[in-house]
Amino acid sequence: MKQKYADLIQTVQHNCHIADARHAGDYTLCVYLLKMREFYRWEQGYDYQKLLTNDDVGDWLVEREGLWDDLEEQDFKPLTIDGTEYDPFDSEAINAVLADKGLVYSAGLGNQCRPHFFIGELSQYISQDDCHIWVAGKEYARDMASPAAMQQANKIFIRYESLRQTLWEKIEEWRWVGLDSPLGRAISYYDFDNNSEAALNDMTDTEMPMVIAHEQGEVIAEQQLGEQWQKMLLTLPRSKAEIMLRAVRDHYADALTSLPKLIQDKHPASIHFYFGNLSAMRKKLAPKLLASYETWRENGDLSALVDLIPESLEHWKKLAEKSLQLYTDQGKQAVADIESLLEQNIL
Repeated sequence: MKQKYADLIQTVQHNCHIADARHAGDYTLCVYLLKMREFYRWEQGYDYQKLLTNDDVGDWLVEREGLWDDLEEQDFKPLTIDGTEYDPFDSEAINAVLADKGLVYSAGLGNQCRPHFFIGELSQYISQDDCHIWVAGKEYARDMASPAAMQQANKIFIRYESLRQTLWEKIEEWRWVGLDSPLGRAISYYDFDNNSEAALNDMTDTEMPMVIAHEQGEVIAEQQLGEQWQKMLLTLPRSKAEIMLRAVRDHYADALTSLPKLIQDKHPASIHFYFGNLSAMRKKLAPKLLASYETWRENGDLSALVDLIPESLEHWKKLAEKSLQLYTDQGKQAVADIESLLEQNIL
């Protein structure tokens, strides 16, 4: 299939290179080197049992950065399919054409308005609760960031290969530190010592439904908060307030879908992984959530988490609505007041 659609895939990869050229500097040096190492692994088709050295990646990295220098100022190319040109951000029209070709495509803006593109093999399509979910298997073109999931309105794109990579990066990061932590406890449920590929597949299969649940929560939250919420996130200057607002929305989305699924599935590895994956800001805003995890760790009882969900739903929704009102009244000048509001209303 890759050969059949080589020109299309090459154009998508070209646009990925432009996005990387413009945004590679968004990462700290350590994160950048980790992502580039795994990007190299993906391009070369190496599995995760192959150890990559600096010598393996060094020449490729220099060459790639040289390519970026040439591409950084270029415009994204339109995609040509069956003789028709499409804007590279028109995912809906492009997927309508690709549906009968066994391919799925996604383009959108992530954090800090970073463009993301990918094209891959369509492994599954799900229509559920007013959500349209495309699951990609093998990926043919991607950027270095490769988010495992992207949500646009009621459309969700899940990328199996990128989820595997994300999990592997987290495993590698944890190995460097080696401390007892929720992430380490989650990893202990899988046999990474004897067969890392099989263990990674098991972990990816386990966490895939949780990723989908979170994205479904994002869809519901976006519908309830309205278009003004996304406009606020895109127009506010980069600030602590913006990071806090994203954390509020994530907490609200999880209270809608992810936490009920954790309780329903009762999968210990997923519970550990969920709490191990919380950002520092999310932990700061939700100490009761962390306390419910510690209660479960001590006695295996999820009732504290069950009891917290209704309170969380009300708290995060009201906080999001109050933040929106501040933005509506003050525009970009609302940053300080939003930050103050959120700091005074932790849960």
